[in-house]
Amino acid sequence: MKSLSHKIEAIKPSGIRKFFDIVSEMEDVISLGVGEPDFDTPWHIREEGIYSLEKGKTFYTSNSGLKTLRQEISNYLKRTQNTEYNPNNEIIVTVGGSEAIDIGLRVLCNDGDEVIIPQPSYVSYEPCTIFANAKPVIINLKAENEFRLTADELKKAITPKTKVLILPYPNNPTGAIMEKQDLEAIAKVIIDNDIYVMSDEIYSELTYKGKHVSICSIKGMKERTILINGFSKAYAMTGWRLGYAAGPKDIIKLMTKVHQFAIMCAPTTSQYAAVEALKNGDEDINIMRQSYNHRRRFLLNSFKEMKIDCFEPYGAFYVFPSIKKFGMTSEEFATRLLQEQKVAAIPGNAFGQSGEGYLRISYAYSLDNLKKAMERLKIFIEKL
Repeated sequence: MKSLSHKIEAIKPSGIRKFFDIVSEMEDVISLGVGEPDFDTPWHIREEGIYSLEKGKTFYTSNSGLKTLRQEISNYLKRTQNTEYNPNNEIIVTVGGSEAIDIGLRVLCNDGDEVIIPQPSYVSYEPCTIFANAKPVIINLKAENEFRLTADELKKAITPKTKVLILPYPNNPTGAIMEKQDLEAIAKVIIDNDIYVMSDEIYSELTYKGKHVSICSIKGMKERTILINGFSKAYAMTGWRLGYAAGPKDIIKLMTKVHQFAIMCAPTTSQYAAVEALKNGDEDINIMRQSYNHRRRFLLNSFKEMKIDCFEPYGAFYVFPSIKKFGMTSEEFATRLLQEQKVAAIPGNAFGQSGEGYLRISYAYSLDNLKKAMERLKIFIEKL
């Protein structure tokens, strides 16, 4: 038999899924590993999906998505970021934000182009860059900067081959955010060097310090940015698999071309539900955000009592405590914690080498589970 793709074979499996698979075969495990809301999709959103099925709305939509949904996405971005996108040619509905990342990079990159990826960050950016025949260039973010990307770090990473910067804020796994002044500083570098930005804002509604600011709202940035968002995190719609990208019409046109041949269109039922989410889901987000914030504060206080160092994250639903003082690698610590106390957390190095010495703990779980997990963590570290 002839060999398979060397490029695909060389890519390591997701470090998140490795622990998820182990946990699935163990009993009495408290899993804090997967970034999935523990809330059910709000009923009025589910009801709209059910209603669309009852009405027989089960056919393909246009490649770029339902016009009504694209209009609501446009309204939402205008309402939240004061940024206007034409629903006819500047928005595409995708199968989750992950598809938007994949096809966006394929459209932006030619062979040998460089894509700057700040890490720790979401596990898909680096593989999707390689799928696009581009070269990942890693910026190792620093805890002393609260894992924000600085203008100096960006300048040092840029070369004549740089094509794209991936901007992953609010950040998975650290919970870090970028505020307006941070974005303005890097925007100048981006414009001066004429590069594109892929801004992954899937956690934009889950911000606990002020209001999320999109880099697209900074002068000169909308025309060189693909904004990526979706419904999984803010509306607890992970299984509905729905996201979107907004950007310049020339880019969206090419993304739609790839989407057309690879996917056809996003799930129709999910699209009808998403219209309802955008129209009437603000209060649902507020309720879930308040609950996440309560859990966030509980975890930070627990770490403080256990004398575990952890900077205060203001976005997403993750904390990223340092376990460096225990003299183990992230993988060793996470493996022993799972084996000895049956608490599952993700080793920080699953999100890049700069995550070594940290754990990602998700608080998209009930407060009861978090309390039990912290009790077990306390027992574990007292034995070390």
